[in-house]
Order: sequence, then structure tokens, then C-alpha cells
Amino acid sequence: MFRKKVYLTLFAVLVLCISGLWAGDTASFVDLGFSPDGKIYMFAQYGVESRSLKPWADLFIVDVPRNNFVSGGRVSYVHDSPVVPGQDGSGALYRLIAQNAQMAERYKVNYCFQGQPLFIAVDNSSNVNLFGNAAATQAGFLPAEQVLASNSPIEFRDFDAGTSYKASLVPSIEGSGSSLRSSFYINLERTTRNGVRTTYTVGTPHLKRPLIISYRIQKVMIAPQDGSMIFLIEMRRQDGGNVDIRYMVEALRL
Repeated sequence: MFRKKVYLTLFAVLVLCISGLWAGDTASFVDLGFSPDGKIYMFAQYGVESRSLKPWADLFIVDVPRNNFVSGGRVSYVHDSPVVPGQDGSGALYRLIAQNAQMAERYKVNYCFQGQPLFIAVDNSSNVNLFGNAAATQAGFLPAEQVLASNSPIEFRDFDAGTSYKASLVPSIEGSGSSLRSSFYINLERTTRNGVRTTYTVGTPHLKRPLIISYRIQKVMIAPQDGSMIFLIEMRRQDGGNVDIRYMVEALRL
């Protein structure tokens, strides 16, 4: 009986600790692949609404050279009833993919032609070069006024091509509360094995997104046959007293 009470107490403490770590709903990112020429990229995110517990999903098809969605390339779905215990909301994604299978075929998206990761942020406070030896610190989840001064460059390599990269995310945040709006762009420096250096500016700094309080480079990928680079951006969105995590991408044709 004593052991049972201890277990129950530990369980209650654990639940309280976890609930205090994050309030809001966190999306799961899904890489759905490129077209054979690397010019089209498809991805999705899904989750469970924190208030209604309804599963939801978003599906996106990106024109890589334009760094913009194709026509009709943004679709969403929210189920009309809440999940049952143990479900993660992925059922909404499966339904959305099935409903839009013709769109994937139209743009020749190959689900097996996924991105090759060059960089992955391991946790909320550190970014680590996945296939290299160097590590770089990246801003974690900080108040908006701190994020502006906290985004440090990340460095990563494509060892197959012998190319090294350095990227810096530059955010801009204005307003506060319900009037908060923000944007960002990425400065990218590419150095080939022959020492040729090229710089790029990636993103749309004029696009002001409401209620996004911070941005972070979560992952960098290239198409399997090179030529296209995808930056996966993790966004913190203010939702009343909660904070939700959502994803977007910035695309670049190298």
C-alpha cells in the first residue's frame, strides 16, 4: 500500500512538472519529399488543439525557385471531434494527404525523395551540425525582446559536395500583446571546396506575421540530387496565455 502511494505521488508530481513546461499545442513536422528535379517540395504538420483536443493538419507544396507556395498549395483540416486517449492527431494528416493525392501527383512529388539533413537543432538551446564536427549556439525560446539579440550563426557542411555553409537568422519584432507582429530573413554564406564564396538572402522580411514571438532554424536539408535547400523554421505563436509551436520553410535554389 505504501509503495502504491509513492507511485501515485511521483506520477502526480511528474504530470505537474510536464504541464508546467509547456502550455499550448506543439506541431509535428513531416517531410513529404521533392519532385525528381528538386524544384517542388511538399511538407506537412499536424497536432491536437490544446483547448478543443481536436486533431488538425496542414499540407504545403512549395515552388523552390520562387520560395512560395504553388497555386492552391496550402490546405488544412480540423476534425470535428476530439481525439481519444493515446492518439497524437496524425489521423488528421493521413486524411488530408488522401484527400489531396491528386495534387501531389500533379506536381510529381515523390514521398521517397525526402531531404538529406545537413543540420538539426538538437534541443531548445543548442544547434548542432549533424554531419560535421562544429557546433553552434542558437537562440532558444526567449522573450521577444531577447530573441533579437540572441540568434547566433549556425555552421554546417555538405561533405559529399565539399561545400560549407554559414547561416544567420535575423528577426524583427514589433508591437506587443495582440498587436505583436514579426518577420525574419536568413543570411546564407556558401563556400565551395575551391574556395568560391557566394552569399544569399533567404526569406520575406516584408511579410509581418501576427502573434509570432520567435523564430528558430530547426533543420536544414537539401534535395537528394542537390540544387535545392530547405530551411525548416520553428515558430513560437502567442495564443492568449498559451504558446503554440508551428513550422514553416524557406526554400532556396542553389
